[in-house]
Amino acid sequence: MPIVARFDGTRTAAQIAKDVSAQLGETVPEALVEQIAAELDAQYFLDNPRARQRREQVTEEFRQAPTRPAAHAGGAYPGERDELKAFLTDTCFDGNAPAAARAKPQDAGGDLIALVAPHIDPYRGALGYGRAYSALAAALPDAVDTFVLLGTCHAPMEHPFALTRKAFATPLGEIACDEKAVSFLAKRAPFDAFGSELCHKREHSLEFQAVMLKHLLSKRGDKAAVRARIVPVLAGLGDEQGSGREPDQAAFFDALGELAHTRRGRLVFIVGADLAHVGPRFGDRMPLDAAGRAALAQTDAISLDRAVKQDARGFWEHVQGDLEQRRVCGLAPIYTLLRSLTRSAEGRVLHYEQNVDPDEGSVVSFAALGFYASSP
Repeated sequence: MPIVARFDGTRTAAQIAKDVSAQLGETVPEALVEQIAAELDAQYFLDNPRARQRREQVTEEFRQAPTRPAAHAGGAYPGERDELKAFLTDTCFDGNAPAAARAKPQDAGGDLIALVAPHIDPYRGALGYGRAYSALAAALPDAVDTFVLLGTCHAPMEHPFALTRKAFATPLGEIACDEKAVSFLAKRAPFDAFGSELCHKREHSLEFQAVMLKHLLSKRGDKAAVRARIVPVLAGLGDEQGSGREPDQAAFFDALGELAHTRRGRLVFIVGADLAHVGPRFGDRMPLDAAGRAALAQTDAISLDRAVKQDARGFWEHVQGDLEQRRVCGLAPIYTLLRSLTRSAEGRVLHYEQNVDPDEGSVVSFAALGFYASSP
């Protein structure tokens, strides 16, 4: 670290070696500094023309590709088709899943128009995914053919949102993109809607939803699977989350709402969003004990209550109030959903869970929420 911290473009290797030697009180050879620089350069970690050229190449290759590959297949979930189908059927939806995951929600008085699902890896979030997508399967009108996927972007974004026109590959087959809908949103956005498109390349929050959705649609029949289109939207809102101010992105929220209105009865929002991230893995000194986890559940419940009541400002303010401590990574996409819903809806908490790391006690909490049309 004393060496790399001095890689600021103003020092030679000899100067760095001299400065670090003085700091540590022992001789640091210039050759070691040069070796570290060469290793970092080989992996494109240095800000230099070579790394910038490589980034431009990767960006252009991704931009030209018609399909976004399944980046996490074989890692975060099974990568082979039959194995994945068995996992989703037996562990997430039926078979070995706890009864709560298979239970159909009682009639909430209308069709499901929006769903909030986890984006934790499917192995750890199987129960939550099962609960969310079982609810979707139980209340999904046959006419629905458009799914707006709103997901957290875990990488820094230059722009508040990122669109892509790419189909999403899954081990179960591709899901086509609704390019017409994406173009509509892009034209209405007061920012470069594709300026942060590269963030889609490895982001898991939408990939996991695409996998679950493809499985659900395949169970409904080949026609439903072929007809369905997705509208992939990554939500960053990094400037707003950093400053704490409520997002001023009304033009984009209105565009999402208008898209839903023009496709009334044909469009469903699906949000990939987790809640809290606390414990040593996320920078805390100690893991939460039982009392701490209970307190976290109560705090999460307040946030979720504001969400299901569609109180966008209240949800933003409550989550933003302890964002540095609770680290709710689903703030941006859930808030975007609440600002974009134009139909009167009844929100319900379908599931809440805390995944506790068995080794060091870190906690990731997540939930499933359903929003049901309360008027025809």
